[in-house]
Amino acid sequence: MPHFVIMGAGRVGVMLARTLEASGHSVAVIDQDERAFQPLRKGFNGQLVTGVGFDRETLQRARIEDAYAFAAVSSGDNSNILAARVAREQFRVKNVVARVYDPNRAEFFQRLGIPTVASVRWSADQVLRRLLPEQALKGDFREPSGRLMLTEMPLHPDWAGRALADIERAAHIRVAYITRFGEGMLPRPDSSYQHGDTVHAMIRTTEVEEVSRILSLPPQPINPDTTQSES
Repeated sequence: MPHFVIMGAGRVGVMLARTLEASGHSVAVIDQDERAFQPLRKGFNGQLVTGVGFDRETLQRARIEDAYAFAAVSSGDNSNILAARVAREQFRVKNVVARVYDPNRAEFFQRLGIPTVASVRWSADQVLRRLLPEQALKGDFREPSGRLMLTEMPLHPDWAGRALADIERAAHIRVAYITRFGEGMLPRPDSSYQHGDTVHAMIRTTEVEEVSRILSLPPQPINPDTTQSES
């Protein structure tokens, strides 16, 4: 059973905790103020940890070593980013996301390798998609026949720096747009994938598993002979 650690027992933290637990996951929630846990006291079977979310001992009490993902959703940008960096860099948690109130700081934080979501675009769904990358494959939109869907595509980190056109050819998809530092961008012919980008692509519904498999792996060397034969 995957374990999730959430820092911040505000409205979004509580929503995330209850959603993840209802999905059968193990959850620990951290907050400095024990009174913040009141909405979770009834019917929540997860762990409630009082303490500072970027403190190693507090994180260890929340079983950060076992965590599949960590979400920092407290009311402070600095605390969220610091906690997210500790989780990522010291405890090697793969899936980490931090809430950021100041959108102007998102670019700096994402360059540190921490996915962020600005509060003006905030929703628990956005966080879940970053904590559980496979959730993105459910799709945002399906055309009437059901053959195509628009969805977020998680990519292996080694795709960074590669042209979006290379990604399209490798996975047989069409990139509709990318989200970079919280802003949607239409791809240009020379656009490349960068760390922290979210790729939104049209894919065939029958090829979801194969597309996911291809993009979860490092890019393969381009074969010039294959390219010529396809042109």
